[in-house]
Amino acid sequence: MLTHHSLTQLKTLRLDGMARALEEQLAQPGAAALSFEERIALIIDREMSFRDSKRVTRLLKQAKLKVGSACLEDVDYRPGRGLEKKLLASLGGGDWIRHHQNCLITGSTGSGKTWLACALGNAACRQGFSVLYVRLPRLFEELRIAHGDGSFTRRLSALAKTDLLLIDDWGLAPPSAAERSDLLEVLDDRVGTRSTIITSQLPVEHWHEYLGEPTLADAILDRILHASHRLKLTGDSMRKARRT
Repeated sequence: MLTHHSLTQLKTLRLDGMARALEEQLAQPGAAALSFEERIALIIDREMSFRDSKRVTRLLKQAKLKVGSACLEDVDYRPGRGLEKKLLASLGGGDWIRHHQNCLITGSTGSGKTWLACALGNAACRQGFSVLYVRLPRLFEELRIAHGDGSFTRRLSALAKTDLLLIDDWGLAPPSAAERSDLLEVLDDRVGTRSTIITSQLPVEHWHEYLGEPTLADAILDRILHASHRLKLTGDSMRKARRT
C-alpha cells in the first residue's frame, strides 16, 4: 500500500520518469541488493533522461522539419557532393548556434539541400535548441496575412525567439517590396542573438541581384553573410541516385 501511494504521488507531481524507475526496481529482485543511495540515484537519473527525451520530442514536433527522419549520421559523403566530414562534424556539435552564426546551403535541384538542413535542425533539437522549418514563399504569405489580422508583431517576436530558423527555397521568385521589408525585419531581429539556415538553388553571389532593391539587398545580405558557414553541394541529383 505504501508503495502504491508513493507511485500515485510521483505521478501527481508529474515525476513520471521516477515513477517508472520505481516500478521497474520493484519488479527486479536484484534491486533490493542496492543501497538506498544507489537506488535513489538510479531513480533520479531516470527522471532526468525521461525529461530530456520528452523535451527533444517536443522540440522536434515544433520544428516541423520537412524531412523529419534526416540525421547527420546518415549523410551520404560520396565523392563529388562537395561535403566535408570535418565541417559537418563541427556544425553537428552546435557551437555555431551557440555563437549565433548562420549556415548557407546552396546547390542544384535534388542535390540534398533540404535534407541536409533538416539533419542539422534535427541535431539542434537533440541539443535542446528550438528550431523552425519554413519555406520562404510560405513565410512571406504568413507575414502578409499577419499584417492584415494584426498579428505581425507577435509573429516577428516568435520568430526572433527561435534559436535556429531554417529558411528553405530561398530565391525561387523575386520578392516584392513588402516582402523584402518583412525579410529584413525577420533577419534583423536575429543578428547576434540567433542562428539561421538558408537553402537556395542560387549561388550566394547572385543573391544581391535576386533581392532587387540595392539598399535593402545590402542590408539583408549584411545580416546573413556575416559569420556564416557555407556548404555548396555539387554532383548529380540525389533523387536520381536513389532511383537507380
